[in-house]
Amino acid sequence: MTVILASTSETRRRMLEQAGVAVNCEAVAIDEAAVKRTASADGHDVAGAAGTLAELKARQLATRYRDELVIGADQILECQGVWYDKPTSLAEARSQLVSLRGLTHTLTSAAVIMRHDRVIWRHADSARLTMRAFSDAFLEGYLAQTGAEVCDTVGAYRIEGLGLQLFSRVEGDHFVILGLPLLPLLEALRDLGELPA
Repeated sequence: MTVILASTSETRRRMLEQAGVAVNCEAVAIDEAAVKRTASADGHDVAGAAGTLAELKARQLATRYRDELVIGADQILECQGVWYDKPTSLAEARSQLVSLRGLTHTLTSAAVIMRHDRVIWRHADSARLTMRAFSDAFLEGYLAQTGAEVCDTVGAYRIEGLGLQLFSRVEGDHFVILGLPLLPLLEALRDLGELPA
């Protein structure tokens, strides 16, 4: 069976397909920044906020794909109590990376599965990443090489590429860092009979 992914994330699509999950991707429109602001103001933790965003994304499609499994996913970066959004420009990416330089931040990835307008599974997991104290010259070179693609990710980096050079330490599940708690999700799909046990 093909699952519906409420996302156009190429990384998430590729992870699922490489793991043997047939997937159709569809874009959804959520004001993520507003949801995060509300969740933070209401005292929700990062995992709860990421789960809320994942559910909102899935819910948009679950009303149309009532018999299919719909997966929603989201990721939040938190450092010293600040929740980050995707940068909207190279200047914002530069500022964000400077603020993270030399510090440890947390990436929390959440996913939900819905069927018939009902959440039937949810999971969130976190990873800790420590950025090295890279030089301004390195940062300028990094931004010149990566270009606008840094605005596609919440941390202004892709750890599966040149962004790895920003780090001195990485702790946690690689798939969580890429934006999806993939191993628990695959287990859930097996439990639901969508993948062979």
